Amino acid sequence: MIFGFFSILAIYIISIALLIYGFFKIKTYQKKNLDPKTSFTIIVPFRNEKENLPILLESFSNVNYPKNLFKVILVDDSSIEKFQILNSKFQVFIVDNFRTSNSPKKDAITTAMQHVKTDWVITTDADCIVPENWLLTFDNYIQENKVSMLAGAVTYECDNSFLDHFQQLDLTSLQGATIGSFGLKNGFMCNGANFAYKKSLFEDLNGFEGNNKIASGDDVFLLQKAIEKFPKEVHYLKAEEAIVTTKPTENWKSLFYQRVRWAAKTSSYKSTFGKFLGLIVFFGNLSFVVGFFLLIFGIWPYPIFVIFAFAKVAIDFVLLSITNQFLTTTRIKSLLLSSLLYPFFSSTVALYSLFGSYEWKDRKFKK
Repeated sequence: MIFGFFSILAIYIISIALLIYGFFKIKTYQKKNLDPKTSFTIIVPFRNEKENLPILLESFSNVNYPKNLFKVILVDDSSIEKFQILNSKFQVFIVDNFRTSNSPKKDAITTAMQHVKTDWVITTDADCIVPENWLLTFDNYIQENKVSMLAGAVTYECDNSFLDHFQQLDLTSLQGATIGSFGLKNGFMCNGANFAYKKSLFEDLNGFEGNNKIASGDDVFLLQKAIEKFPKEVHYLKAEEAIVTTKPTENWKSLFYQRVRWAAKTSSYKSTFGKFLGLIVFFGNLSFVVGFFLLIFGIWPYPIFVIFAFAKVAIDFVLLSITNQFLTTTRIKSLLLSSLLYPFFSSTVALYSLFGSYEWKDRKFKK
């Protein structure tokens, strides 16, 4: 039995080591101060975000980019209290979401696409803040590379609470896996809070056709379809000046349901590598949990569990450390406690996502 656990651990360590290698294969991009040329439409689906939207719009006002080269479409997904635009330094308007599927966010992006006149769209979320050189960095990369889709990084703006630190560790691990997989030329994951693509590509892929029964995944399913059809035109923008900041969830229940929503789509991935990595991470975390209980019941000797736990935490730490250095200037706090709790949380989320329903924006969704 111990041999089986350590076999899983060995495969897990090799997989994470490959992601670390892939992370360094993606070179950090620095903008070249080229004259801006790309026109963008920024699409922001929202529901009941009256407090967050003014902050996001203010960050759009502060971007270092010609105001005539971008416009913003806010897609209202049946908000209880309507949001009104008072003053704006750039083109922005609100449209109502036209629901046709089980996925409000995919419908929102599809609705916005009917109004897009620019070559490029870039999506973000209502609870985000974009950096000053966000669009300029995307534009410079687009000018220098033959690309039709660009995935960017997302990080949290954390307060000094354990919940926030735990979420930062979780998101950092996902971002590390994302960058690493692109470096291995097996990209399968991205974040819709910082995601750009050509309108023509969206149309060539028939949008979200084929996966609009799944509530989430407006980002990863479109990415995987694009990589399958145009693998050389899908890149990762590893640029510090293009990192979008978002808010962590406010309580454990919201975090749990958010992660269940993210995990629920894994079984529908087209990417074989993505499915394989998801299984390896799941069994790596589950082995840690089972090993802990075997220790508690006296089946495993203490040194065996310590060796197992140390090896897993050590390889995780390397990926987390290099990713965190890219994402933020602050270190991850409560790292040891979060690392020990994470396998229990992750395993519970994965198992629940196979059968359970979840809440999202005051709505219930089934698996």
